[in-house]
Amino acid sequence: MLEQWYTGVVTKIVDETYNTKRFWIQIPEKASFDFKPGQFVTLDLPIHEKKNKRWRSYSIASHPNGSNEIELVIVLLEGGLGSTYLFTQIKEGSELTLRGPLGVFTLPEVMERDIFLVCTGTGIAPFRSMTHHLHLHGIPHPNIYLISGSRYEKDLLYKAEMQRLSQEMPGFQYIPTLSREDSPSWSGRKGYVHAVYEELLADKRPAHFFLCGWKAMIDEARQKIVAMGYDRHDIHLELYG
Repeated sequence: MLEQWYTGVVTKIVDETYNTKRFWIQIPEKASFDFKPGQFVTLDLPIHEKKNKRWRSYSIASHPNGSNEIELVIVLLEGGLGSTYLFTQIKEGSELTLRGPLGVFTLPEVMERDIFLVCTGTGIAPFRSMTHHLHLHGIPHPNIYLISGSRYEKDLLYKAEMQRLSQEMPGFQYIPTLSREDSPSWSGRKGYVHAVYEELLADKRPAHFFLCGWKAMIDEARQKIVAMGYDRHDIHLELYG
């Protein structure tokens, strides 16, 4: 069965950081764009003659709210044809061709084990969708740890929002960790995301792992988690780049 493509209209664009933009896209053909938190959409951008070289996939950063509008958060990649086109050619009112929702990177229906959401950069997008969905609907859940890695504090996405959510949502912890930050004003974690979950799981209790971000982080995390004694089936991943 062929996936249906829709025409989306960009309703709003916001500079989230110096190299990241948030795009709100409305799909007028649908009264409600229904998706599961963690899913993504694929954009067909006019950047190449071959179809598969025009397609770029992005996790949906917003949570399902019954509307026909979604949010994507996109980083400008050096030499990246897709992100360069979106940053330089797309304005409010522009149209984008998209299909979706797609993907199975979603939370289990029965959540009995602690959940570790591990990401770098824009990999926080599906986790933002998941945590807001759980909170807004009062869905019972175990302890959830969102471990978000960036180089510097200025790279962190949705920081204030996630800090606020961690105060409002029992059992949810937001743990940003910075690998290169040397400012004395930063009092949070320093280093890489791996040290955080290794420390939190020193007791080797049952856990689910959701990994989202760049390949290098995901490859290292998979190796470390298996070395800790967890089964590879405990690991779910969404690869960027």
